[in-house]
Amino acid sequence: MVTVALPDTWAYALRLPYDPRAARVARTTVRAALKGHGMVEVLDAVELLTSELVTNAYLYAKGPASLRLTALGEGRLRVGVWDSHPCIPAPFARPPGDRVPPAPAGDAGGRGLFLVQELADSYGGWSLKDGVLDRGAGKLLWFEVGGKR
Repeated sequence: MVTVALPDTWAYALRLPYDPRAARVARTTVRAALKGHGMVEVLDAVELLTSELVTNAYLYAKGPASLRLTALGEGRLRVGVWDSHPCIPAPFARPPGDRVPPAPAGDAGGRGLFLVQELADSYGGWSLKDGVLDRGAGKLLWFEVGGKR
């Protein structure tokens, strides 16, 4: 009998409609993909951070979003969320090491992106251009977790 080892690099992409259930669909997809690839050690953090980014895309972009999970090898995972809103929020818009303070206790929001800076090993964002009329094509926010340091 031949044993086949699964590759440690892979990618999944998911197009998410503008729908309040998109974050739940993204969490379910993340959970299934990471369990299927044996990456349970990063599952809770990735599920939470993905949910935060997809929720922000729904709240601010007012259009569809895309989710991409990419295993980079050696247990590292990158998660990217694209949406059509051009603004890159803090902490993604700040230089590495420039920290965003936590939201005040009474505020209804403002904790999700703080969680990214606390739980992700690295993160960033890119403003995208459409190249034709230069109206902008939104942004891509990403974070990475796991692997050897």
